[in-house]
Amino acid sequence: MVNESGSDERRAAGEEAARILIEIGAVKFRPSEPYILTAGWASPVYIDCRKLISYLDQRRRVIALGAELIQREIGADGIDLVAGGETAGIPYAAWISETLEKPMLYVRKQPKGFGQNAQIEGDLEDGKRVLLVEDLATDGGSKINFIDALRLGGGVVTDVFVVFYYHAFPGAEETMKKAGTNLHYLADWHDVLAAAEAGRYFSDDEIAGVREFLANPISWSAANGGLAGAD
Repeated sequence: MVNESGSDERRAAGEEAARILIEIGAVKFRPSEPYILTAGWASPVYIDCRKLISYLDQRRRVIALGAELIQREIGADGIDLVAGGETAGIPYAAWISETLEKPMLYVRKQPKGFGQNAQIEGDLEDGKRVLLVEDLATDGGSKINFIDALRLGGGVVTDVFVVFYYHAFPGAEETMKKAGTNLHYLADWHDVLAAAEAGRYFSDDEIAGVREFLANPISWSAANGGLAGAD
């Protein structure tokens, strides 16, 4: 399932993180020339969370906001280890690990194919509670491989944290529910739209195009060359 806290704290943190991502150029609005995402959806918006790694002060603030959210929604006492998924999740897991003072692992997309043929790097003992950290989630499908690997290695995985969740296309809620996990996120496109409007970072036409998309993402995708229904 997706954890959707409606608290003022969550909204404020989400909009602050969104504003930071906009200001470093990680957010793109392009309603007139849609992006086609990996899953096949057409989208007028695109985000590159990996860009944040080059901005020291901004990434420190985003990590602080993320750690505060994790403390509120999960609690540090409910986490033994923090795991990053190859590759984009690894730096975020390292910073969250350091901030929460928890040991870290990282998970390969597949076993490395030589030596000990490991898929998990680091020490994972049976029964340890592992928080999977990734940069973003669209439909949640890419997280399952990492969750399965951690569980196969003896870890207990009930929670996933991402800096950004698209929160537009179907799939993530059902995928996480089937996997027996909760998805926690710092910001989504609704936060970005609120921050964009408040700061007037984009033109009125661009904001209107994104607002139209968020009102009905599936229809918007179908009308703009992307998927028309569930994957």
